[in-house]
Amino acid sequence: MSVIVFPGQGSQFLEMSKDFYDNFDTARDVFNLVSDTTNIDVKNIIFKNPSNLLNQTQYTQLAIFCASISIFKVIEKEADLGKLNINYMLGHSLGEYTALAASGMLSIENCSLLLKIRGELMQNAYEPNKSGMAAIIGINSQIAEKIIKQHNLNIEIANDNSPQQIVISGIKSDLLNSEKIFKECGAKKFILLNVSAAFHSPLMNEAEKKMKEFILNTEFKESLISIISNYSGKISNNRKEVLDSLMKQMSNRVRWVESINSLKEINETNIIEIGPGKVLSGLIRRIDDIFDIKSIDKILDIEKI
Repeated sequence: MSVIVFPGQGSQFLEMSKDFYDNFDTARDVFNLVSDTTNIDVKNIIFKNPSNLLNQTQYTQLAIFCASISIFKVIEKEADLGKLNINYMLGHSLGEYTALAASGMLSIENCSLLLKIRGELMQNAYEPNKSGMAAIIGINSQIAEKIIKQHNLNIEIANDNSPQQIVISGIKSDLLNSEKIFKECGAKKFILLNVSAAFHSPLMNEAEKKMKEFILNTEFKESLISIISNYSGKISNNRKEVLDSLMKQMSNRVRWVESINSLKEINETNIIEIGPGKVLSGLIRRIDDIFDIKSIDKILDIEKI
């Protein structure tokens, strides 16, 4: 059996999925569907990046989704997915939405609309340039939690990515003030991220409340494929459980380590990353070397499966 994972924000690059677009009607159909549904020219953003729109949260999330789901749809049509026996899907932050669309629980149209709204809400959730995120290399989430508590730091762990990498969120001044403390406590690197706000933190509470309304008014179908939630790190194909977790995702931690460990617990070790870049493959290898991981973001990669 195999598991499919989908990347999140930060994996984007110019011309991602272009070879699929150039060679498969299926990919072009996805691009057209996403653009027509949202009235956003995702092809132009992904392939030409005017005014650096590709790196603006308002458009980044939709662009990564379009690239990822177009590759998935090509694979679904051109390869025999039945042989892979896919029973589980998950994604990192916005990638969870891609997983829901790929599983059939959410249509591409509805997922596009939700991610358009999500990108706008997250882009405008807080005063520009006043909050943000930072990656910390060299410590795990348990150590980070102790440091935050002991030093009374006004920040949150946003992403538990691997035993050697976490991401924190908060007001920028608080982030900058924490750098010296983390390094003194063993962190090897402290890297401010190029994002518009403090995602996956309480600063997203108001945006999350608004997003919840849109989620509740969107049709989600039952699916035989189980989803692993960012919010809980647990496996479920219960529609209500999946939605409850999705509605809490924006202001809470991405429990990526727990999500991957949930796969380990049920002995699911064959993982396929579909979408731009190989970020998740690298993180998963750092979590445990038991996993056999293949990354697909260009046509030649299809041979791997």
